[in-house]
Amino acid sequence: MTDAGVTRDELEEFWDSWLRANREGESRGDWRVLAEWYAEDATYGWMYSPDEHFMAVGRDQIRDWAIGIEMDGLEGWHYDYQATVIDERNAMVVGFWKQRSGILDDAGKEFEILGIGGSWMGVERQRSGPDEGLLKFAWQRDWFDLPSTAHTFLQIIESGKAPETLLKRISGTGLGVPGHYRHDDLPSPVWPPPVEAGKHVREVR
Repeated sequence: MTDAGVTRDELEEFWDSWLRANREGESRGDWRVLAEWYAEDATYGWMYSPDEHFMAVGRDQIRDWAIGIEMDGLEGWHYDYQATVIDERNAMVVGFWKQRSGILDDAGKEFEILGIGGSWMGVERQRSGPDEGLLKFAWQRDWFDLPSTAHTFLQIIESGKAPETLLKRISGTGLGVPGHYRHDDLPSPVWPPPVEAGKHVREVR
């Protein structure tokens, strides 16, 4: 049993269901189905630059912005998890994924973002409401290699193989896009709320 009252077996089962849902989202070219794995008040964010961050607060924003607007135009892309680390004591999961485009170059090789990408999630049992008793992600923070991402996008564009939907997605950036904030304006901290609060600090002296 974890500090959060979740067993290792439950975490494993929840994570396996998440991986299956990811495959479903990729097959559809629409990741909004993943919204149901988040708590109603969950937060989901990542950094574009020191003063441009993305943050969605609540399941609706996660559905509409994080796995909606931010993923639109990436149909055919796949995010295959290469490794998973489960912290059963604190009910956290870290997944490392490769970001591949589904678009082939002239040599038949798939365009791929070469940097390491990943997601760090906190899992909680819901104590009330329609999801009472179920496990959901309480927060998620992603990281990815932005220079490598920009490089691969440029390669795809220069190859002439970029679909119009991808070109449209790439053009939709900046602080005017829903969920994009300057650091000082973020509605939830870069470090997940319980981590920012020091709940998981364990120092050896």
